[in-house]
Amino acid sequence: MKVNKAIYVNVALFLGGLGIHKFYADKFGQGLFHLLFFWTGIPTIISIIHAIFVIFTKKADRDGYIIFPKN
Repeated sequence: MKVNKAIYVNVALFLGGLGIHKFYADKFGQGLFHLLFFWTGIPTIISIIHAIFVIFTKKADRDGYIIFPKN
């Protein structure tokens, strides 16, 4: 799935606890997991770590898009 890196990182940081960034990247199973367990706070921590990981490891193309493999 091809997603905009800036949008993905911002959604992961601000709405990641609810799994919205996973739904945006077309990863419905992972998004549902985040949504079901958001009340524990663990998905929020995972989302922040994942956003930092994406910032430093995923290279965007010239249009600002990154590619996530399909589940």
